[in-house]
Amino acid sequence: MNATQSQDLPLWVQDRDKVLESFTDVEWRYGKPPDYTLSKENLAKESICKHVEGSLEAIVQNLVRTFDIEANFKVNPQQWVSVVQDKFRMSTNGGSGYELSKLVESGTYKLLIGDTQHYKASEENFETSTNLFHTAFPNGFLWEVLEVFSSPPTIAFKWRHWGHFNGSYKDYTPTGETVEIIGMSVVRVTDDLKILSLEHYFDNTKFLAKLTAGGKQGTSQRQRTSFWGIVKRLWSGGGKQETDEQQATGCPFKKIFVPSTSR
Repeated sequence: MNATQSQDLPLWVQDRDKVLESFTDVEWRYGKPPDYTLSKENLAKESICKHVEGSLEAIVQNLVRTFDIEANFKVNPQQWVSVVQDKFRMSTNGGSGYELSKLVESGTYKLLIGDTQHYKASEENFETSTNLFHTAFPNGFLWEVLEVFSSPPTIAFKWRHWGHFNGSYKDYTPTGETVEIIGMSVVRVTDDLKILSLEHYFDNTKFLAKLTAGGKQGTSQRQRTSFWGIVKRLWSGGGKQETDEQQATGCPFKKIFVPSTSR
């Protein structure tokens, strides 16, 4: 398919910039359309795949990116163009099929991750959940299609979701590591490529383990404080009564290294 033919495709499977330009009179969640400038720059530098315009891979990638715009920023489901509103369902790892209204209320992160050791969907709302990951990945949490295994109406594909962990996740220390999720999805579409259902399959435990690998912030500081507190007490003569031999050394660490003669 050449560039001219690709322009004849439905809007929702075209480039994200063109999709955003076409949206008018939209009820945006934050009062204005999202700005993907930084995301676009980083995708150009970090994407593994460069899909040919109009290819099935590019079409699937564009469709999911349009869906992502609408899931995160459009509050009125009737203004969504990427899905069939009254039939749409989304599930993760074979779980419940959520309707569009639930997605608008909860957001993608809550429904995709659920309740786990390091993330409790039941304790989050749309805003708090979104802020968690925007804070953890200040340069963006990017997404791309890696491979497409089947054609419409049932499209199975492999994807990559990644970001640089330079901001804190809850009270965990950022590691600066590139955190990557590899997953699979199955999307069922109509003849004009609108989404009927979207099933995701991925291991979210590995993803969250990397976000907590740096340990709680302040832990090392508390350890240092505790250590110097011991030193201070020893230096000032606090703790148990020293023997004459220990006092004669003038070394506050003497009692740590001299074995006790008592049993």
